[in-house]
Amino acid sequence: MELRVVDQAASKPAGKAKAPAPATPDPAAHRRNPGYPLDLDWVERTVMNRSALERRAATLPARRTVKKDFQAAWLLKAITLMDLTTLNSDDTPGRVERLCAKARHPVRQDILDGLGASGLAVRPAAVCVYHAFVRTAVAALKGTGINVAAVSTAFPHGLAPLSTRLAEIEASVADGANEIDIVIERGMVLRGDWQALYDEVKAMRKACGDAHIKTILGTGELATQTNVAKASLVCMLAGADFIKTSTGKEKVNANLVTSLSMVRMIRWFHEETGIEIGYKPAGGIASAKLALDYMALIKEELGTHWLQPHLFRFGASSLLTDIERQLEHTLTGHYAADYRMPMV
Repeated sequence: MELRVVDQAASKPAGKAKAPAPATPDPAAHRRNPGYPLDLDWVERTVMNRSALERRAATLPARRTVKKDFQAAWLLKAITLMDLTTLNSDDTPGRVERLCAKARHPVRQDILDGLGASGLAVRPAAVCVYHAFVRTAVAALKGTGINVAAVSTAFPHGLAPLSTRLAEIEASVADGANEIDIVIERGMVLRGDWQALYDEVKAMRKACGDAHIKTILGTGELATQTNVAKASLVCMLAGADFIKTSTGKEKVNANLVTSLSMVRMIRWFHEETGIEIGYKPAGGIASAKLALDYMALIKEELGTHWLQPHLFRFGASSLLTDIERQLEHTLTGHYAADYRMPMV
């Protein structure tokens, strides 16, 4: 079994041959978003039809499914697309170290051996923590190639003074974080103050330096899908490497409808600039089945090329447990109890 099976696995109409898997893109060749001037005409032209998005989103779970070995391959791939996350008020260095240990070995070895996947590099893309635990995570993940992402800029509300937020970004980078998940001030979107949003994200991108910046929109608090689309565009113009749905703390977090709005803006941005922007749904993605739905959405809307860690991530805290249970079910026909796959 190979992880690249994911390139072939989406269901196709009966009678059609599966296309050969394309070569895996080289992340090192990926051109980072340089940022562009704010184009208010483009922003104002951006409109989303919510009912059309809802109809399209409703077709994905029923129409795109993968089974048996193909499903196991997709789920192994999903692990490599995770930002394994702990963002709790009672986090401790010990909890972060245990999460990093899980990141080093996300699936039990007997499961990997049984699936014929023991030789594959199955590890999450990053571990995501508060700034206070960046040094702990960097030390625990040394030599693994797993990124450390810090949620900065007064997460989750983003309402501290800009100088404070920029200082937090700089401190996280200094401590070793190579990815920064920032939060935008949602009031700027609700007021339509696109210049202010652009200026803040641009300043945050500068503060990140070589660390990649993921802009969290807090989509559940933006009122309309058109607002979501416009905010996505402004953040991309300001230099965002990823756009991300949610902090996980809102009443409404990631969903397929909002994901369609954001992914279609990524596609439009790529058509206009040639720059590939990453997408990260976060909040409420706890089941393997839902993860597969998101992967199918990306495959259909952006292509298999986007199903790589430098272009797509899950913000996940409990998703890995369900994926590991599903993988064991593939081998044994039985679901394991959660305690057999502890996270921390």
